[in-house]
Amino acid sequence: METLLEELTADVYNEQEAIVLEWRIDTLMRAGYACEAAFDLAFSKDVDLHTAVGLVKRGCPPATALRILL
Repeated sequence: METLLEELTADVYNEQEAIVLEWRIDTLMRAGYACEAAFDLAFSKDVDLHTAVGLVKRGCPPATALRILL
């Protein structure tokens, strides 16, 4: 049985890209973003991961950070 991430990336990303995407999602969720927000940010190539994590670490609520970044 495939995970949701594997299902979403199967036709679009190669294996290396899928690994990076999974890492981005995991990093964003550990920083405090909800699952759906982490997916949205991770899939956006315009969002810098360090900026997204840094906003939350500096006290910005994840929902506000999401609005700023997207």
